[in-house]
Amino acid sequence: MDVPKTIKETQEGLLKKDFSAVDLVDEYLARIEKNKDLNAFITVTGENAYKQAKHFDDSNDSSGKDFLKDNPLAGVVVAHKDLFLTKGVRTTAGSKVLDSYVPAYSATVVRKLEDAGCIMLGKTNCDAWAHGSSGENSDFGPTKNPWNKDYVPGGSSSGSAVAVAKQMTLIATGTDTGGSVRLPANFCGVVGLKPTYGAVSRYGIVAMASSLDSVGHFGNSVEDVEKVFAVTRGEDGYDATVKTVTSDQYPVTSGKRKLRIGIPKEYFVEGLDREVEKAVLEATEVFKKKGAELVDVSLPHTKYAISVYYIIQPAEVSSNLGRYDGIRYGNDRASFGDEAKRRIMLGSYVLSAGYYDAYYLKAMKVRSKIIEDFDEVFEKVDAIVAPVSPTPPFKLGEKTSDPLKMYLADIYTVAANLAGIPGLSIPSGFNKAGLPLGFQLLGPRFSENTLFELGKIFEGKNVKRI
Repeated sequence: MDVPKTIKETQEGLLKKDFSAVDLVDEYLARIEKNKDLNAFITVTGENAYKQAKHFDDSNDSSGKDFLKDNPLAGVVVAHKDLFLTKGVRTTAGSKVLDSYVPAYSATVVRKLEDAGCIMLGKTNCDAWAHGSSGENSDFGPTKNPWNKDYVPGGSSSGSAVAVAKQMTLIATGTDTGGSVRLPANFCGVVGLKPTYGAVSRYGIVAMASSLDSVGHFGNSVEDVEKVFAVTRGEDGYDATVKTVTSDQYPVTSGKRKLRIGIPKEYFVEGLDREVEKAVLEATEVFKKKGAELVDVSLPHTKYAISVYYIIQPAEVSSNLGRYDGIRYGNDRASFGDEAKRRIMLGSYVLSAGYYDAYYLKAMKVRSKIIEDFDEVFEKVDAIVAPVSPTPPFKLGEKTSDPLKMYLADIYTVAANLAGIPGLSIPSGFNKAGLPLGFQLLGPRFSENTLFELGKIFEGKNVKRI
């Protein structure tokens, strides 16, 4: 059978009895098996999925639409990045250190999605500890691009993006510390959301860099991503950084006045692939035709973002990985891969006596300048449009021997994490080699509604003109 491509199509088909939830699980599991060579999943939870699907079908028989009112994502299949704790289901973080770790509780996001009626299909592959931009650093083998298996799918949330792109699941969760949702979404041709820092709880998710981690997700449309965000956002009593902002508090400027979209000159410089640049500029023309005003803006401290990120992030990584000593969670530190060791050493160095002020403290001061840049620009514009990556997907193995080259893949994404602002990655087509192209929209903190509105307009949805 052909699986529905959106949440709306899925739920309409279930209510009309065109297919059952068990039928859907059958098909999705068959697709996971068929596409094993892409290495998108680490663990598949078929037995649990059938149990949840049977519960939906029984509820649908007895209550139908009433069941959907209380369960907004009922019947929707989901796959979780293997950083998300899942009660009773192995959680590895893509690392052999946690090869046999089975958590006793689920992450807040996992629980919220389950409470909303989602059916979990399994846990997706990712760069170990979320350390990577390509999906090649997993201890369980690299994930492969669904459009060409010789190319990377982007990382670190590689398996989640591939699973959605290849219709092995309808939605999937991910984390974005420096672009790890937006980059794989861009490389795989799906929609990916990095929410505002503090919009979604990080409780129960293996931490990478705590001041940068944002909990996001993937879907086939902006509307689907918006629906998932409506379920996952908000306080849970466990993550003190989370702020509850209700739907009517999220600012929406559409319909009130002409929206202004900024084009930052620092994002269109030497080194940006021409096909990528063309795709982004073509997207700006779509918004212009819909009545938006395009404004040239400047983010002068952008040139320092990658340097600042690769000081702050390893520092926090070295602290967070200190707990994995082989006593509480699984294997000892000898099981850490090369990239984890690299970041632990770099982070320990910049935090050490005599170097803290020279590196970490200075990086935090420049981070403040990057935040100020965004604050000033967002006084003039409602959103920014920019590339996600300087290049289209690159070949497997092309950058693994040169960590600095790999780190530069994040050059257009890390600034949003340093500033704590939301980002929405949207596919826009393909290059001459048949690989996905797209762009990202960035907005001020808690401006997700504006990004969703712009995204739906780009997709051609029947929404208000800008």
